[in-house]
Amino acid sequence: MRILGWMIMISMSLVVSACNAPPKKEITEESHEVAAPNAAPIVTSLINESGQKLGTIELKESATSGLDLHVKAKGLPPGPHGFHIHETGKCETPDFETAGAHFNPTHREHGFDNPKGHHAGDMPNLQVGADGQIDVVVNVPDVMLKKGTHPFMDQNGRSFVIHAEADDYLSNPSGNSGKRIACAAMTKEMIK
Repeated sequence: MRILGWMIMISMSLVVSACNAPPKKEITEESHEVAAPNAAPIVTSLINESGQKLGTIELKESATSGLDLHVKAKGLPPGPHGFHIHETGKCETPDFETAGAHFNPTHREHGFDNPKGHHAGDMPNLQVGADGQIDVVVNVPDVMLKKGTHPFMDQNGRSFVIHAEADDYLSNPSGNSGKRIACAAMTKEMIK
């Protein structure tokens, strides 16, 4: 009987320690947990209408989905500003019209609030501080760097454009966000 009692006590202590052990973490599609990409970010300069460098935009594949853009700049007007991926990797001053239209491979209308939208290149407004500075990471879930339904890069490159006004997330073609005041170009050669 004593042996049976000891066996029960040992079994129970094994069960208790197994319950207190940290759970094993598995990376599965359902958990949406993936290892962070090891590749170094791709960095490009953000310029204003005069061609002066305001800061940088760093691009890398997100550890969760899509792309992460790290926007770090100074000398921008305070307040909210429309921010979009444009279809061509050219930022010619003073109006940045060479960046083309929004990146829109699915041919939808503009805006997160548009029932017929949104463009793959639509992003949330950037909120620039009273000091004219911004340092923020923006996730773009609908775009992948080299794979996926809407690969980011093609032979034309891509640009990131900051507009003078806030995006209303509804109006075509760019949410009434006004003129283009800053631009950062990326070319196919920048992506290894």
